[in-house]
Formats: sequence, structure tokens, C-alpha cells
Amino acid sequence: MALSARSLRSALTALVVAAGSLTASTAATPAAADAAQVICDQYGTATAGGYVVQNNRWGTGATQCIDVTGNGFRVTQADGSVPTSGAPKSYPSIYNGCHYGNCSPGTRLPAQISSINSAPSSISYGFGSGAVYNASYDIWLDPEPKRTGVNRTEIMIWFNRVGPIQPIGSQVGTANVGGRSWEVWRGSNGGNDVISFVSPSALSSWSFNVMDFVQETVRRGMAANNWYLTSVQAGFEPWSGGAGLSVNSFSSSVN
Repeated sequence: MALSARSLRSALTALVVAAGSLTASTAATPAAADAAQVICDQYGTATAGGYVVQNNRWGTGATQCIDVTGNGFRVTQADGSVPTSGAPKSYPSIYNGCHYGNCSPGTRLPAQISSINSAPSSISYGFGSGAVYNASYDIWLDPEPKRTGVNRTEIMIWFNRVGPIQPIGSQVGTANVGGRSWEVWRGSNGGNDVISFVSPSALSSWSFNVMDFVQETVRRGMAANNWYLTSVQAGFEPWSGGAGLSVNSFSSSVN
């Protein structure tokens, strides 16, 4: 569950068992990143490889720091923990698009779903040890071309999960999307609808078409072709720990 400069997550989210959607952040103007840049500010952001990297520590007062890399990041400090029966403590992530008024440089998003031929993306994760977390890729959809505020529907792709955590809602079956089999979960966090596609085993890297998941979501009645794709994001939702987790590389484009 993710939101980019993830601002003002609904208080209801803390009561939901799952990976959160609306991770709160205030909109911030991204700073230029360099190889040694470390972000520890709660909602600090930076540009990296034409994308926006966000620390997005919305659910805890404990310190979290990320080291911004060429087109990714590494979590260097992740103190504290929150109950696994509720929402995660943060969503450090990298994204293409607009989120809470903060748009990545040169993005073509928001874009109407019906106008998109393909949206190729690739991600490579580095998994750590001793943490409770998911590695999640978020896709945000809305009836309007929103650049700020909460979107109507969130698609989550869980590449990995460690510990006693589960997505929002309940499992409603399985699906084959992008040539892979996924558990499918549906629910709401009180602020937006969430559909989650959960890999049955850890998936550390993948190149795929974001539109495969968008069209599956449309088919299930949780979006429509006249809606807009507003952002795609990749990162982690930790409940406990998280130091050492990394997005080694990320790419996203819209055709």
C-alpha cells in the first residue's frame, strides 16, 4: 500500500490487518540525488534516475534512513516495530508518476488507461534478514487524472513477504497474470479499495507489463478503461526492522 509523498494516511488504516495503502507523506519538492545521499527525514524525497525516491516513514516515530542510489535505494537504518495485526510502519520506495503533488521528472503520468499500449517495468530487489516486511510494487488508479490526494484503487504486487503478515481484506482466489500465478486478495483500508497479487514464493527480480495487472483489475470491476494510471511504485513495507532491504534497480515507462 503505498502513496508517494504519502500524506495523511487515514487513521482507520492503523486498524486494518494488512499491507497498507495510503502511506502518508506530505508533498515535497525532490532534491537532486548524488551517490552518497542519505535521507532520514520522515517524508524526505530525492530524484534518482528520473524517478522519485521517498523515505515515507509514516507509521512510526523511530528513525529510518535510506541511501539513494542511481535508480534505487538501500535502507541503512530502520529502528522500531509495529504490531503485525495492523498497518506497516513505512513505505520506502521509488516511483514514476505523481503522488501527493510530487511528480517524477518528465513523467507521462497520469495517463488514461485506454490510451496506454504498454507500460513496461523492471525491478530488482535485495532482501535482508531479521525483518518482518513485504516487498511490494504499487499501481495507483483513479477516475480522475489526480496528481495529489488519495486515489480510488490501489493494486499491490507482493514480490515477497516475511513474517506473520497478510494483505488487506481476504483471499478471493488465484489468477495468472503476466505468465505467473498469484494469490488474489481484495479489501479496503477505509480510504481506498485494494487488490493484491501475492507471489507464492519470493521473486527477487522481474520485467513485466504493468498493464497486465491493470487490465485484470478492470476485468474484476475495480477500475474502468476511462480511469487514469497515476503512478507506479516499488519498495518495502516493514513492520519490524528493515535495514539492508534494497531496490537495486527500477525502471518504468509508458507507451
